[in-house]
Amino acid sequence: MGFWGLFSKEKKESLDKGLEKTKEGFFKRITRLIVGKTTVDDETLDELEEILISADVGVETTITIIKNIQQRAAKEKFLNTDELNQAIKEEIAALMKDAEGLKDFSFCEQHKPYVIMVVGVNGVGKTTTIAKLAYHFKSLGKKVYLGAADTFRAAAVEQLTIWAERVGVPIIKQQMGADPASVAYDTLNSAVKNEADVVIIDTAGRLHNKINLMNELSKIKRVMQKVIPNAPHEVLLILDATTGQNAFEQAKQFTMATDVNAICVTKLDGTAKGGVVIGISHQFNVPVKYIGIGEKMTDLQLFDKYAFVESLFT
Repeated sequence: MGFWGLFSKEKKESLDKGLEKTKEGFFKRITRLIVGKTTVDDETLDELEEILISADVGVETTITIIKNIQQRAAKEKFLNTDELNQAIKEEIAALMKDAEGLKDFSFCEQHKPYVIMVVGVNGVGKTTTIAKLAYHFKSLGKKVYLGAADTFRAAAVEQLTIWAERVGVPIIKQQMGADPASVAYDTLNSAVKNEADVVIIDTAGRLHNKINLMNELSKIKRVMQKVIPNAPHEVLLILDATTGQNAFEQAKQFTMATDVNAICVTKLDGTAKGGVVIGISHQFNVPVKYIGIGEKMTDLQLFDKYAFVESLFT
């Protein structure tokens, strides 16, 4: 698959704008580093390592990238700066695990209803991401149900209710302090009875004791499976790009606590450290499925690692 693949001009421009802060530091520094060079010496590798780490790519991923470029440079003779630039892009993209084959949000047609359980700490953009997902699915003509299973914070239920009204989708909720699994059960029951296409379940954003977290999320999944045996089809972890290395720690805790099979990295437009996407995708071997690059409903994009890397270097 070539760089850019099936990305539209509009999406490309939106991605470029969303990554402006990261591009300002990351791309400009790499450009200055390799301009006029056709070889990779130790000084170049040292500077490249510093650039990657400063963009919050992460030490482990940075070391892997540097090693791969070093090995490649030993085999190939780069004829010009463009070839060296292309080699760096290819090595970065190769490390990322992306959700391949996603052209649009129609993947929800794989199951009916398609159930997404959303996890992540408070403040990372869970509620707005759920709203944006609902918006995209509804735009496809799908019937979407939301489940307010974060019952530990009254504000969480209130915020999700407001977004449900704005997007125009039904929400299932109970009183504060109710059993989250009970809310999930009711949501799936209603969704099945009303022939919904997509169900999105919010969960509590507390990064508390790992055992408690694991038990809580496991219980929600078990109860959902009483209604839909293979639910949830997607366990989506939301991470905030602006938190940098804290996002790595959150990813570590949640991937140990439950079967995360998709990641959304939000607020990329608000940070110069968008390299966190590269490191998280590589280190946890979970595909980044969505990225948030702005406030608008359309600013949630399906992730394309080729388009992402190309944008960083353009």
